[in-house]
Amino acid sequence: MNRNRAGALRRTLVAASALATSATLALTGCDSGGGSDEDAVGVTLIVKTTTNPFFVSMQEGAEAAAEESGVELTLAAGRQDGDEDSQIQAIENAISRGDEGILITPNGPGVEDALIRARDAGLYVIALDTPPSDPESVDITFATDNFLAGQRIGEWTAAQLDGETAVIAMIDLFDDRIVSVDVQRDQGFLDGMGIDVADPDQYGDETATGQYSGGEYEIVGHEASEGAEDGGRTAAENLLSVNPDINVVYTINEPAAYGAHEAFDAADATDDLIVVSVDGGCAGVDAVSDGVISATSQQYPVRMAELGVEAIEQLATTGEAPETSEGLDFFNTGVELVTDQPHEGIDSITSTDAADICWG
Repeated sequence: MNRNRAGALRRTLVAASALATSATLALTGCDSGGGSDEDAVGVTLIVKTTTNPFFVSMQEGAEAAAEESGVELTLAAGRQDGDEDSQIQAIENAISRGDEGILITPNGPGVEDALIRARDAGLYVIALDTPPSDPESVDITFATDNFLAGQRIGEWTAAQLDGETAVIAMIDLFDDRIVSVDVQRDQGFLDGMGIDVADPDQYGDETATGQYSGGEYEIVGHEASEGAEDGGRTAAENLLSVNPDINVVYTINEPAAYGAHEAFDAADATDDLIVVSVDGGCAGVDAVSDGVISATSQQYPVRMAELGVEAIEQLATTGEAPETSEGLDFFNTGVELVTDQPHEGIDSITSTDAADICWG
């Protein structure tokens, strides 16, 4: 099953590359210095926050795509991960401007009513990276297969343990709201480990002890990090206070992974420690090379943004709307497992290879 999904993913990457080279877009807005063109296609990109390099890269990808032709691009962001109010205001601004479309990495379900208003006003809405909880709030999602991303690092972790008991710390995104990317990565990781996830639409309800695919496991607990380095450090410190024998750390993203590693390093508990994550940014790839992160699933936010801008321009000029990937309810922008400790039967690329394509 996993090999079939991996093959479909590779086919999607080829399709994505073809789409990326078939459309042209440009930026003629405030960043271009050329003034606004009344006939330009207006697109607003709203990211979760600009404190995370992932979303900065996404903005850069959108700008690069927009520089190719006549799209007028507006950038907006939440003040921090989870800030719904700033995103709602940016959506309302896009409606008022009469933009043709919105690209958004939703900060939570609180933005979805505003997205529905945008659709009702005639804007085409594409979610990037994070599918909304209400699928009717957007027209389509361009994203990593986040469950598969979690599965990849889970399968690798099980192989790396080679039958050793897994004492697992789970460092998630939030503990006060449900966000699809948070659930999917968490549940994908456990599924990849061979652990029954119970209800796949939530996390933390799995049995705390039992058997994974290679031996026995214990889940010490779930802690929220808000996707930040200091949050990852605090989460790891809390979990270490519960059980100092943790040997596996799952993290929602690489900033949280850096913080978690700092906590384990301060506790002199990094011997044989496995830290796995999702992102695959250039700094994260360096962390794999340095041994701070053992394995990560690499995403492609630049591609998400480029394809999103191009899709809205194409819809506005030709009437052709993007379609979901075969067998999925979203457009899959690809994922690769990055590690310098490969295992037979588990597809992966090295940190050297990943550095050439990080966040491309």
